[in-house]
Amino acid sequence: MQTPEPPGGTRPTSRDVARTAGVSQATVSLVLGDKWRGRVSERTAGAVREAARSLGYRPNLAARNLRLGRTRTVLLVVPALTNEFFAHVYTGAAAEAARHGFGVVLYPSPDGVGRARDPFASAPAALDGVIASSMATDALDAFRDTDLPLVMLDSDPAGPGAAAHVNLDVADGMRRVTEHLLGLGHRDFLHLASAAPSWTFDVRAAVLARALRGTEVRTVRSPLNVADAGRAAEQALAAPGRRPTAVVCDDDILAAGVCKAARRLGLRVPEDLSVTGFDDMALATVVEPELTTVRLPAEEFGRRGMEALLAVLAGGRPDPVSLPVDLVTRGSTGPAPAL
Repeated sequence: MQTPEPPGGTRPTSRDVARTAGVSQATVSLVLGDKWRGRVSERTAGAVREAARSLGYRPNLAARNLRLGRTRTVLLVVPALTNEFFAHVYTGAAAEAARHGFGVVLYPSPDGVGRARDPFASAPAALDGVIASSMATDALDAFRDTDLPLVMLDSDPAGPGAAAHVNLDVADGMRRVTEHLLGLGHRDFLHLASAAPSWTFDVRAAVLARALRGTEVRTVRSPLNVADAGRAAEQALAAPGRRPTAVVCDDDILAAGVCKAARRLGLRVPEDLSVTGFDDMALATVVEPELTTVRLPAEEFGRRGMEALLAVLAGGRPDPVSLPVDLVTRGSTGPAPAL
């Protein structure tokens, strides 16, 4: 098949593809819009795709979007950009979106874990859908009042208003942490919990309380930063009475603060104090000793969230998803010391 050049070296159009393939423009639209099955033969569809490839044809997405009422843009709302976890969630979501010709706008909630405001004056006109990761229960009210489909990540699967839910099995992760520490002989625990109001942290606390029933457990809350975590841990570890032999942290950032507090108090990790984290981001292998922590598949999490939203946009009703997690044991945990 001889491939004619578009006149004047201009960008090839669907008319050029139709002329080269010997079909109508309507057939080109059906094939390149992936709506040809049952209407066009496989041979014809192949000829259209080959003509488009040889000409270097790219559809005018702006024009198509105006016709379809679609912007092919998705908003990913996260609590903050200071946690590496959300960067990996974005990477996974953006990669899956790109495979389908969509773009992703990353939007940190202005108030961190608080209520997320509509970032645009007319979000329904500017977006096709919203994905929200690890947000507080009522944080997405601004979007629930729109017609935009909403996919919630790391949130209560029984919560209202979402078109789909994708979660991590954080309950199993916390169970694995407790089994590991109990197996090492620990019976005196400190839970350094996140102060952020979030379903995922509530689940971790509930599982921890059930698993450690019958042992000594004290809970202290801290904002998600190393400095505050260090101060909270130092105060708790230096308090009068029996000192904990293990600290279970809701996040690797909190665990790093505990390790710093232990050094200030002259405690050795893990000989005097075992410390566990949650996430397994880069920080887990930067501290010394390296952290025993729960590995969360953040990129896969973002990818599955985008996959769910695309399914909703196509008219589907995706089933809830819960991704498995892993316990990674490293040098920050060891046998309980004899006190």
